[in-house]
Amino acid sequence: MRSNVDPLVVILMCTFQGEEFLTEQFESIDRQTHIHWKLWVSDDGSNDGTRGILSRFQSRWGAERLSILAGPAAGSTANFLSLTDHDTVQGDFFAWADQDDVWEPDKLARAVEHLTSHDPGVPALYVTPVLLTDARGAVFGRSALNRSPGFANALVQNVAGGNTMVFNAATRRLLREAGPQASVVAHDWWAYLLVTGSGGTVICDDHATLRYRQHAGNQIGSTPGALRRTLRLRPLLNGEFRRWMDSNLDALERHRHLLLPSSLETLDMFSSARRGSLAARLMRLRRSRVHRSGRLGTVVLFLAVLCDRL
Repeated sequence: MRSNVDPLVVILMCTFQGEEFLTEQFESIDRQTHIHWKLWVSDDGSNDGTRGILSRFQSRWGAERLSILAGPAAGSTANFLSLTDHDTVQGDFFAWADQDDVWEPDKLARAVEHLTSHDPGVPALYVTPVLLTDARGAVFGRSALNRSPGFANALVQNVAGGNTMVFNAATRRLLREAGPQASVVAHDWWAYLLVTGSGGTVICDDHATLRYRQHAGNQIGSTPGALRRTLRLRPLLNGEFRRWMDSNLDALERHRHLLLPSSLETLDMFSSARRGSLAARLMRLRRSRVHRSGRLGTVVLFLAVLCDRL
């Protein structure tokens, strides 16, 4: 057992219509070997049994252990950013949590061990792979971990799922400085962009720390490999990838003061690689050193340039 002198990990969970799997997730949090944690839940207007489950666990754990807020009802990204920005949320480290996962017992302990070895004044983001399970919880695979983290990668690819992310107070301050109203693709991708762009550290732990449930609302992750790779091309072909780039780059432009000079150079070169002739776009992309991990990721990136979908 750990004592309360250990770092306080604040778990930030957003819920919406989560009654089917929420109890199992809460039970997995209750089994954490790092016991100095507090859970904040922001519910985005559930009208199923979610609120009842929240009330039951609040009665079981106490209001000092589980706090419940009303979300902004503007989608999961807005909910997570709003919760992360909330004035009364205070702690040493912060862990984003999805409502339908199951955490491994050592998830928080491993994150704390890695994060405490870093300068607390420098933003740090801890990420891991996940075990893929079906709706019943049976494991059928494991996600790959991005092996080339950095701002040049973050511009075109997220490093890992937000459900694996644990970060220090410096990262939380960075997210708060950017504000909860950032119009970005996803809260986790936004954290990756800000941390790497400001000179922070991404800690990649190859140990899977949670079971990521695949169900009707998450079909791509549960498809066979070849089909999954095909589906990943869909955002490129239908223009969604370009819209993602527009949103993230617009947000970065509004927060240039948070980025290192070297990051600004990469950002500006990459932005210019989205305009002009094909030859100019290819040349600027190469100079920017922007890249995706893996062979397929590289192919997707250059297809985006060739098709003018970047």
